[in-house]
Amino acid sequence: MTAVPDRIRVLIVDDHSLVRVGFRMILDAQPDMVVAGEASDGLAAVAEAEALVPDVVLMDIHMPRLDGVQATKRIIEALPAVRVLALSTFDLDEYVAEALRAGASGFLPMDVSPEELTEAVRVVHRGDAAVAPRLLTRLIGTFIRAARPRPATVPPMVAGLTARERDILVLIARGKSNTEISESFGISESTVKNHVTSVFGKLAVRDRAQAVIVAYEAGLVTPGG
Repeated sequence: MTAVPDRIRVLIVDDHSLVRVGFRMILDAQPDMVVAGEASDGLAAVAEAEALVPDVVLMDIHMPRLDGVQATKRIIEALPAVRVLALSTFDLDEYVAEALRAGASGFLPMDVSPEELTEAVRVVHRGDAAVAPRLLTRLIGTFIRAARPRPATVPPMVAGLTARERDILVLIARGKSNTEISESFGISESTVKNHVTSVFGKLAVRDRAQAVIVAYEAGLVTPGG
């Protein structure tokens, strides 16, 4: 008899009940997912997350009492293993970049398709970032680099990277996958994964979304560069 894998437990956070109902119907229809709970604002989200300890939190950015950015920060600080997917009505939203800084593992537009939603939940659950590369670089380029001057010196954590690791960080920031990076350098994908793991460790980030932010803030890449 084949063992049934544990389902991904999801907490839905949105101040609109119809949105929560819609997401619940989509997620509960998946054989590998279950909605563990719901919350209608940021404060309730933090309380529910601490009580339920879900695997993934779908976090609306714009909410009353406590916005999604601050709620994300509090949840990640209290429960580092929990993955947060930020949700916003707007593709280009400065709060999305702030949510990624706060620890969110990805970003989805509110009108995401059911297929994209469920795949994104699986992606962040396994430890990857669920942000379309072009959208991520556009977000970071618009709201991080535009707001911060190029640093006079390279930050210590970036300076600690080897030349190859720095090159890989640049390609990550440009939205390249591990497969594309391996083809660029003529090395195996497993070697790329080892380099990426080392980069994440040295930068003290946990996924590609946060690594991209560091690359832009360090001036290693620029919008369109």
